[in-house]
Amino acid sequence: MTWQAVTTTPDQLGESPFWHPREQMLYWVDIAGKKIRRCNVVTGAVETWPMAAPHAQEPGCIAPAHTGGLVVGLRDGVYRAPQWGGALTCLHRFTHDNTITRANDGKCDVLGRFWVGTVDESKAHSAAELISLDCRPPGSITVVRHAGGALTGNGLAWSPDNQTVYWSDTPRHVIYAWDWDASTNVTSNQRVFQRFEPKPSGGQPGMPGYRGRPDGAAVDVLGNYWVAMYEGARLLQFAPTGELLADIATPMQCPTMPCFGGDDLRTLYLTSVSKERSAQELAAYPLSGCVISMRVDVPGLPANGFSD
Repeated sequence: MTWQAVTTTPDQLGESPFWHPREQMLYWVDIAGKKIRRCNVVTGAVETWPMAAPHAQEPGCIAPAHTGGLVVGLRDGVYRAPQWGGALTCLHRFTHDNTITRANDGKCDVLGRFWVGTVDESKAHSAAELISLDCRPPGSITVVRHAGGALTGNGLAWSPDNQTVYWSDTPRHVIYAWDWDASTNVTSNQRVFQRFEPKPSGGQPGMPGYRGRPDGAAVDVLGNYWVAMYEGARLLQFAPTGELLADIATPMQCPTMPCFGGDDLRTLYLTSVSKERSAQELAAYPLSGCVISMRVDVPGLPANGFSD
């Protein structure tokens, strides 16, 4: 398997990629750059949508909507954009302190609810949580808090049978799994799916023995969990049983999130980071911050759409 560059202009903090089946385009966000981006992977043309006043905030996550446009998780809430570049309408205002907390990793479940994991930027209050937003039927809204007490919510994904939900707390080097009832939206039986060795005190990226911490993730049709290992320069594939199936080197120290796309969902896309990385690291990994792709044998699950 060989990585190919999809983009060559780096994002500061690329995240939340998804393949749009109707548009045949790859979408993602540059969180720190306060931009939503999309790419025609055939022509290589990239479009950028800056988040402007009054919503000049970091887009932590995005998902396609069934009726067109996007649902967007910003620093202070969840917003609806009816079309690319369109006006944003607030669906839900977060109750967290948005001076230290913002939306991070998120996506939609099979029934069209938008799930958002947040990040405690202070890394001091364990203020991150996982919520879901249900806007069915139109005009209604139900918000459910599924987990809390975290530092950085990441790695959200569901099993193909929609009976298991995964979520990670990146700085704590742990991925959790819950049983999940899609019809009632109830999670239960929390357990540790994977736990990784923590970063040694004073340790540097790329140091021997440290293999990164779990960031964004995606699941394939066999239920295998693919997770980007931030500062680990690798992408891991785990079987539903937790067995490690593949350890794939990446041409950047800090990959952030994979997704599956293309007509057959056998192209794996991966976002990454360039912001606040050392000059030495950027020289060693010139694709840092870019989007890359490779072909895989097993197709992934498609992105679920938002229902409103």
